[in-house]
Order: sequence, then C-alpha cells, then structure tokens
Amino acid sequence: MARKAADCRDTPSVSGCSLYMSGEEDELVSAAVAHAVSVHEHSDTPELREEVRASLKDPLPGT
Repeated sequence: MARKAADCRDTPSVSGCSLYMSGEEDELVSAAVAHAVSVHEHSDTPELREEVRASLKDPLPGT
C-alpha cells in the first residue's frame, strides 16, 4: 500500500496546528483521527474518519 500524508495546515484551526504526518493509509487515518480528537477536540465518528481519509494526499518527497 502506498504512503499518504495528512497536514493540519490544510485545515484552519484555532490552535494553528502545523502537524504533518505520513504513513500507510489505514495507519494514517487512525493516527490523524486520534490527533483530531485529542488536540482539536473533535469526536471520533464515521464522518470524521471519512473526512480524514478524503483529505489524504501524496506525501512530500523524502517523508
């Protein structure tokens, strides 16, 4: 499975979070959702997981 990336800078937030993470898609969705819940105070819902999965992109070179 190809690596994907998630970047908090792509979604405006009150905290101005700049976290960037990459990994295989299923692992990345789990990690990004856990981050969204613990840092951004979202609820872990199927809708959030769908939004996170839809927002994944190809990682920057070297990541």
